[in-house]
Amino acid sequence: MKHSRTTLLAFIFLVVIIWESNSSLANAETFTQCLTSNSDPKHPISSAVFFSGNPSYSSVLEANIRNLRFNTTATPKPFLIIAATHESHVQAAVTCGRRHNLQMKIRSGGHDYDGLSYVTYSGKPFFVLDMFNLRSVDVDLKSKTAWVQSGAILGEVYYYIWEKSKTLAYPAGICPTVGVGGHISGGGYGNMMRKYGLTVDNTVDARMVDVNGNILDRKSMGEDLFWAINGGGGGSYGVVLAYKINLVDVPQNVTVFRVSRTLEQNATEIVHRWQQVAPFLPDELFIRAIVDVVNGTVSSTKTVRASFVAMFLGDTSTLLSILNRRFPELGLVRSDCTETSWIQSVLFWTNIRVGTPENVLLQRNQTVNYLKRKSDYVREPISKTGLESIWKKMIELEIPTMAFNPYGGKMAKIPSTATPFPYRAGNLWKIQYGANWREDRLTNRYMELTRKLYQFMTPFVSKNPRQSFFNYRDVDLGINSHRGRNRSYEEGKRYGEKYFAGNFERLVKIKTRVDGGNFFRNEQSIPVLP
Repeated sequence: MKHSRTTLLAFIFLVVIIWESNSSLANAETFTQCLTSNSDPKHPISSAVFFSGNPSYSSVLEANIRNLRFNTTATPKPFLIIAATHESHVQAAVTCGRRHNLQMKIRSGGHDYDGLSYVTYSGKPFFVLDMFNLRSVDVDLKSKTAWVQSGAILGEVYYYIWEKSKTLAYPAGICPTVGVGGHISGGGYGNMMRKYGLTVDNTVDARMVDVNGNILDRKSMGEDLFWAINGGGGGSYGVVLAYKINLVDVPQNVTVFRVSRTLEQNATEIVHRWQQVAPFLPDELFIRAIVDVVNGTVSSTKTVRASFVAMFLGDTSTLLSILNRRFPELGLVRSDCTETSWIQSVLFWTNIRVGTPENVLLQRNQTVNYLKRKSDYVREPISKTGLESIWKKMIELEIPTMAFNPYGGKMAKIPSTATPFPYRAGNLWKIQYGANWREDRLTNRYMELTRKLYQFMTPFVSKNPRQSFFNYRDVDLGINSHRGRNRSYEEGKRYGEKYFAGNFERLVKIKTRVDGGNFFRNEQSIPVLP
C-alpha cells in the first residue's frame, strides 16, 4: 500500500511538472510535495488530489457544475482539484496555495450562478478546493442546534434533522442540492424567512481555516470575523469548514399550495394586491409569486401567468381564514391546499410529489441547464399601469421569468447591520430574474433577453445603489481583476455596495486585517483597503 501511494504521488508530480512546462507556475513539484507534507499523515492527501490527466478528473470537476455555461470546451479548467476528505487537506491547500502564489477556488455545492467557485475569468492557473466530501450533519436535540460541514447539501441537513425530530427544522433554501458553505456564508433564505429570518440569523458558531492555515472557532476568530463570514461570503476570509446552526420549531403539519392565474384570469389585479398584502401577512405565511410567459387561449398568442406558491406554518382552515379575509382576490379554496409534514413540504417546494420517500433529499444529482440569474429589490408598490407595462415587455421578450419573494415579518425586525446582509426593513420584496436553456448556441440570446428585462425594471426597483442579493451572483455588476490595491478596491466597490450597501466598508476593513495579502479572492470577493 505504501509503495502504491508513493508511486501515485510520483506520477502526480510528473504530470504537474509536464503541465508546468507550458505555464508560468514556478516549481509545481514543490507544490504537490507541499500538500503532502502539510496534511495529516494519518489521512493521506494523495487520494484527494485530481490532476488534469487523472481518469477521474472530469467526473470530479463536473459533478458539482450546476450551470452548463461553465462546462464547455472553452471554459477555463483548474490544473488540480483537491477533493478534501479531512480538515488537514484544507489546511494544506491554503498553506501551499499561498506559499506558491496560486489562486484557489472554493466550492461546496457548485450553485454559484456565475461559476466563480470553480472557474476563473483571469486566464491564470488556478486550482479548486472541493468541499463535497466534508458533509457531516451532527444534530443535538437537547440544545436544538446542529454542526453542519460546508460540503453538506441542504437536503442532507433537512433529512438528518427530520430523522431526529418531526417538529424541528432549519430556515434555509428550497433547493435541496445547494451546498451549505456558500448558502450560509452568503445569507441564504427560504420559505420560513418571514418567521425566522435568514440562515445567517440562525448561526451561532463556525469553524474555519484562516490564511495562516490555522483552524479557528467563533471565540478564537473574534466577533468581527465571525460577523463577516456569516453573510459576507466566507470565501473572502478563509475556508469555512462548518457552521453551528440553530434549529427552529415547526408544527407537526404545515400547509402548502400552488395556484396559477393568467392575465385573462385577472392576474394583474391579483399581483397588484399581492404586493400590498404579502409583506404584511402573519409571519408564519410566505407566498412567493412567479411570473412567466405561456401560450394564450388563442392560437399563436402569448399571455402572462402568475403562479403563487405558499408555505404556512399551520393548518388549512387557519390559512383559508387568513387569506379569505386579507387576500380574497386570490380565490384560494380548500382543494388548492395540501396539509403535510414540514419535510414533505420541502419536496413540494422543489416539485417532487408529496408522499415520495424522504431519502430522495440525499440525492445530489439534478437536471442541469444553461442559466442566467439576476436580482433586484422593490421598496414601493408598483402601480397597475406599471405592472401592465412589465407584462407587455415580458411577452415581447418571452423567455425571462421573475420570482417575487416577500419580505416583512422577522426580516423587518432585524437591524441592517446585524449581519453583512443589509436588506431588511423598507424592502417589500426581492426579484429573481431567470432564464434556462438547453443548447449552447442560445446562450448569447438568452443572456441578452434577461439583461433587457432587468434594464426595463429600472424605474420600479431600488436606487442609489440598485440593490442586489449576494447569493444570486451576477458578474454583470462588475468583476475584480485584483491588479493593484487601489484598482481592486474601486472595482470591488462597484459590486460590493450593491450586495452589501453600508456594510461593505466594514467588510473591507475586516478583510484587510485578516487577509491583507488578498490570498482568498475571486472575481467578486471583498477587496482590501487601498
